[in-house]
Amino acid sequence: MKKYRKERVLVLIQAVMFYLFPLTAGPTDMMGLVVVLLFSTFLLSLLLGALSRAPFKYSYPLLVCALFLPTVPIHYNATALPHVLWYLADGYLGLGVGCLFRAVIYTISMKNH
Repeated sequence: MKKYRKERVLVLIQAVMFYLFPLTAGPTDMMGLVVVLLFSTFLLSLLLGALSRAPFKYSYPLLVCALFLPTVPIHYNATALPHVLWYLADGYLGLGVGCLFRAVIYTISMKNH
């Protein structure tokens, strides 16, 4: 199980952001909460793309959506359902940037050797 430790940690952080972080927000803080959750999704996806070699990393944005869906009736209402698409797009964007970053770093390191 040590093989996918980084991936599990990032998924756990994402789950904490979706399930526990909204408990700290007040009723008027929802727009800020959306921005923070989108930024954290992008950052965690970027890290996964840059650090992980796991073949299933491309399904991470789908996992993010699956993690977010149960929070809708817990913390929000049905108007939050379209945000699933934003998290999906944000996850794939972060993953793509992270993979690109990893490829650029790899190319630079190969040129120096």
